[in-house]
Amino acid sequence: MRSWSRVEWRPIDEWEGGVGWLAEERIGRASHALVVSGRVWLIDPLDVPGLDGRVSRLGEPTGVLQLLDRHNRDCAAIASRLGVPHVRAYASVGEAPFAPLRVRANRLGHEVALWEPESCTLVCADVLGTLSFFRARGERVGLHPLSRMFPPRSLRGLEPQRILVGHGEGVFDTASDALADALAHGRRRLPSAYLALLRTSVTAASR
Repeated sequence: MRSWSRVEWRPIDEWEGGVGWLAEERIGRASHALVVSGRVWLIDPLDVPGLDGRVSRLGEPTGVLQLLDRHNRDCAAIASRLGVPHVRAYASVGEAPFAPLRVRANRLGHEVALWEPESCTLVCADVLGTLSFFRARGERVGLHPLSRMFPPRSLRGLEPQRILVGHGEGVFDTASDALADALAHGRRRLPSAYLALLRTSVTAASR
């Protein structure tokens, strides 16, 4: 298992209902802890120094949710250490207080997003992202390149106050407008998005 203690990271997406942390790497893996009714749910977490103390300050840890079948990250290890269930939400959220939104169920993987209705928070794994290789020109949040041709219907009609993503910082300012824009124009912006992806890949290869 990779030691994330040797990866630079920083806190992101801090608000009264939770917190996130971001690994400072090209693919910018983001993890989150959400507080619902005084209990803390960790979502697709990477293990970083001081995590247990950070979680305990938020409230009682209750479970670790994995949204994508290949997003193993440190879900199992953290759940075992905290003594809470490791919930494979792409199969079932169980008793977790989130509405699962199916975004992929095919040979490329099984993935859900989570909707927390009290705080109107949308939490995604890979279907949406804010790093440059997700976004076409002018977008604040973009669809994964493999989702642009056929954006998931399950995200339509949502009006989130915040969007938390698995790659990059979240969107807190007029998040519902950013989501509606990405879903409505994602397919039309496919050339711009692929150009951004190509530029990101070339830049990374030249380092």
